Amino acid sequence: MNSKMVLLTGNSNPELASAISEQLGLEVSEAKVKRFSDDEISVEIDENVRGRDVFIIQSTSQPANDHLMELLVMADACKRASAGRITAVMPYYGYARQDRKVRSRAPITAKLVADMISVAGISRVLTMDLHAGQIQGFFDAPVDNLYASGILSMRMEALLADIPKEDLVIVSPDAGGAERARYFARRLRADLAIIDKRRERANHSEVMNVIGNVEDKVAIIVDDLVDTAGTLCKAASALKAQGAKQVYACCTHPVLSGPAIQRLNESVIEKLFVSDTILLQDEKKACSIIETVSSAPLFGEAIKAIHENLSISRLFL
Repeated sequence: MNSKMVLLTGNSNPELASAISEQLGLEVSEAKVKRFSDDEISVEIDENVRGRDVFIIQSTSQPANDHLMELLVMADACKRASAGRITAVMPYYGYARQDRKVRSRAPITAKLVADMISVAGISRVLTMDLHAGQIQGFFDAPVDNLYASGILSMRMEALLADIPKEDLVIVSPDAGGAERARYFARRLRADLAIIDKRRERANHSEVMNVIGNVEDKVAIIVDDLVDTAGTLCKAASALKAQGAKQVYACCTHPVLSGPAIQRLNESVIEKLFVSDTILLQDEKKACSIIETVSSAPLFGEAIKAIHENLSISRLFL
């Protein structure tokens, strides 16, 4: 395989692709990703990729179907141009929440997407904070799942440097995210709390019970993504009701759909820290509550290690 690395990007997150390229000291190669008049996707790659190590940087964020198709078509173009290896760098893996059958005759779309990615010619996937870790098993190819806990916790440490560790508490908004919150709590040497969310009976609002002591503490809610922000804002209100002094939140993927921005602006959350796995549009960037932490250094190191066939296990810590 030709030792030269080639970076390509679709239209999902060109800002992150540019930041990663700066980390690597390598320009993003020219690729025209356009649409015909009937909205079919057209790809033209202007770089020679024969025998080369190609990395396609593309989140499958909103509009998920368009960005997924861009990734698949770009991968197919590289495969047919005899690329040596094609790695999909998917900072945000869309459809990850459809990872199991929740009712009769329901699809497992996360598995379908994995199959499509493999058929397109992608031989490796690099992503961050999969909604469910078992999605890695949906692929026959290697999947490297990075964690944003390190970069987000460093930002929190800097912000809360003057607060004693015993006055901090990390909160999981549901039982399913307890392991993620526990990892975060270990890094910050803080206590852990979990919110038990349940609906007492049909057509009644959810009741949020806080398990753990949050009284007179600075609470940090940790989750893998924030979508409509409903659960996040209700969790923050429950923590305040239990006596928390301040409430912050850390979520890797800022999906922020529907009424999310309005809910955040009206919430008791002082600051929401997110990574740049999803490109924020102007309205969302303008939200004073949101602060973005760059994931480019982490992805840059991982891409370099993959290209040089080195271990990236240190990046999982």
